[in-house]
Amino acid sequence: MSNTTKPAAPAAKPAKVEKKKSGGIPSGIILIILLAVALGLYYLVMGDASHFNVDEKGELVPKPGDYFGIVYKGGWVVPVLLTCFLSAVVFSIERIITIGKAKGDGDVNAFVRGIQTKLNGHDIDGAIKDCDKQKGSVGNVVASGLKKYKQLQGDAGLDKEQKLVALGKEIEEATSLEMPMLQKNLTIIATLASVATLLGLFGTVLGMIRAFAALGSAGSMDSNALANGISEALVNTALGIGTSAICIIAYNFFTSKIDDLTYSIDELGLSISNTFAEQN
Repeated sequence: MSNTTKPAAPAAKPAKVEKKKSGGIPSGIILIILLAVALGLYYLVMGDASHFNVDEKGELVPKPGDYFGIVYKGGWVVPVLLTCFLSAVVFSIERIITIGKAKGDGDVNAFVRGIQTKLNGHDIDGAIKDCDKQKGSVGNVVASGLKKYKQLQGDAGLDKEQKLVALGKEIEEATSLEMPMLQKNLTIIATLASVATLLGLFGTVLGMIRAFAALGSAGSMDSNALANGISEALVNTALGIGTSAICIIAYNFFTSKIDDLTYSIDELGLSISNTFAEQN
């Protein structure tokens, strides 16, 4: 009987590994895009020749009352400050959308009261359905706690204290997963609040140096030239302070909203733990 060798089976193809898509455009890319937009506004819009007159020396002078021309003469710090301003606006809009989604589809206070009512009536399945309807960060955290609640009810291998610890840990972990999404980009807004003011003062100092240097080289006192130079220099201060004010207001507003959501999550987490302790 002849020995026949069977051909080796073809090697299995490696499974394709699905790459997780990143959640949105990275902040660094957004800042670069906004810098390009600011440079375009500075050179193409504010630096347009229609905003200037030509003086006797052949230099461009902003037309009276033309703020685009005045801002343009503020120097190279202006596009940097414009980038800060645009960043404050863009990241504030992004936070408004994100925190709005985190609240869910309904009123958070009504949702909290509804869950507490369901817990008092021992209707855990109904509470989970309310979480599915609410969605958002608050609904996700509470749903995780309630599902763990049901799981622990049927677990006879743990005593009451161990179950309460496991339940609290589940709620804490679910909260820690949601918080980074809520606090994302707040650091950028807080940083811009300080940096914008310093950049504005820096640009003003540079403008004052240029103004007084020009007067010194002219050899005579020209009050109009000095006034124009100071006016152009103070543009940077105005942009810096205005941007800083927007950032401070936005940061405090968003922090307050996040604190409200966190308080709602903590309140419901405590209600779930207390109800579990009473029933088991």
